[in-house]
Amino acid sequence: MIYRTFQDCRLSALGFGAMRLPILDGNDSRIDEAAALQMVDTAMRGGINYYDTAWGYHGENSERVMGKALARYPRDSFFLATKFPGYDPANWGKVEEIFEAQLKKLNVTYFDFYLFHNVCEMNIDAYLDDEKYGIYRYLMEQKRNGRIRHLGFSCHGDMPVLRRFLEAYGKDMEFCQLQLNYLDWTFQHGREKVELLKEWKMPVWVMEPLRGGKLARLSQENEMALKALRPEEEIPAWAFRFLQSIPEVTVVLSGMSDEAQLKKNLATFAEDRKLNDEEMQALMDVAGRMLSVGTVPCTGCHYCVSHCPMSLDIPHLLSLYNEHAYTGGGFIAPMALSALPADKKPSACLQCRSCEQVCPQQIRISEVLADFSRKLG
Repeated sequence: MIYRTFQDCRLSALGFGAMRLPILDGNDSRIDEAAALQMVDTAMRGGINYYDTAWGYHGENSERVMGKALARYPRDSFFLATKFPGYDPANWGKVEEIFEAQLKKLNVTYFDFYLFHNVCEMNIDAYLDDEKYGIYRYLMEQKRNGRIRHLGFSCHGDMPVLRRFLEAYGKDMEFCQLQLNYLDWTFQHGREKVELLKEWKMPVWVMEPLRGGKLARLSQENEMALKALRPEEEIPAWAFRFLQSIPEVTVVLSGMSDEAQLKKNLATFAEDRKLNDEEMQALMDVAGRMLSVGTVPCTGCHYCVSHCPMSLDIPHLLSLYNEHAYTGGGFIAPMALSALPADKKPSACLQCRSCEQVCPQQIRISEVLADFSRKLG
């Protein structure tokens, strides 16, 4: 196992993500506890010492099962991370209640790592309204009391959200967890986010390294392009090698659903095999080909915005459209759009086509926004 140094901690570079544990009868809330406990045993033997869960995973059952699995090991033999579920407005006023329940569910007296969960457009105002909800104030108190050893946050929001959170709380945050992979390096502005965090001297934890499994299997054309450079490397391993090549990345979380996935990932993280320049370019070419299907080629020039009578942020809406189209749905675009007023959403487009007259890429913007509205219902 590769290990990375974080302050006084020696963390396994591969972290065990408990969002996709084995389940029974296809029911995400019914965890196969025997299989999950066996996976934790295999992870421990393989050198994984970082375990990440959250309040909402598996219908609020992930913390309970992980608590049972880890209770069989000495408390100082692993690092445990969980999160405050601010993705749900119903939880914003319940930080103390939820935190105390998490300690009981996980059968511990402190958390090694604790996160503001999913900082995004929908909840940034609530997270920053400490007078009303007191989330930051309470978590900082728990850190002073030793019940949180390290405090950080996960972020699915775009760059403005990340900047706002850092400007408000960055001085007290010790790490940031990002959705990062070779698709989102450009697709979700991963490179820019990592650069911003680097300015804050903040290490990166990675979630969704395989983009929900999309990077575990590639088209024949893309697979052949990579195999020509590293014939022996498994396709999923390329995604992990990409992340090993980014100096700011400390921990890569993988949500593994069975022993086979776990063992393959353990084999990948047995050695550090960073990509050279040729291999990195080949991977970026693969990402480009994957992203060219079903998306629109907006370059963010903003010419369109000045010609829109509704003053819509068209490049932002098109980036959300691309995310939604490529993912085949998902939560990121609806979550971001929920924070916009009605007159700034795709449905506010007047279909006047003024924007299309100045688009260098000749995108049929009015048709794209209409399609986006239909897809969102």
